[in-house]
Amino acid sequence: MSRTTWLAAVLAGAALALSACGGEAAAPTPTTSGGSPLTSAPGTPTGSPEPTATPTQGDPPVSSPRPKFPPRVTRPPKPPTQAGPGARTTVTGTISEGVEGNCLLLNGYLLLGGPRNVLKPGARVTVAGRVQPGMITTCQQGTPLVVESAQPG
Repeated sequence: MSRTTWLAAVLAGAALALSACGGEAAAPTPTTSGGSPLTSAPGTPTGSPEPTATPTQGDPPVSSPRPKFPPRVTRPPKPPTQAGPGARTTVTGTISEGVEGNCLLLNGYLLLGGPRNVLKPGARVTVAGRVQPGMITTCQQGTPLVVESAQPG
């Protein structure tokens, strides 16, 4: 195999490998200096390089698709950071019902105790109490807050 034929085979292989990798542009097909197709040495079968696709002026440029971002997810508010279990905190907001009966939630806290005439679903209140994150409840929602005082507003 002559040096020119060997070089042409290597370049054709590289062009084929690059064209298979993510749609990158292929290298041009090598030809002899006279512009004629490459031929084999005497006594061996002749062949021509495989045709390659060349872009035309009307073809759109190749580009990767834009990444799609997931829709924005709205999460319930997290309870304010406390000093630790038993920390006294004050929370203001609107009370909502939990999924279990008689469970009241306020800004991520599960309200335990307190005046039930003030603590009603839909009421806007200010509640003061102590956070008890390890307390076991039947509500299975929110961080337990033992209510010490509650005021409308």
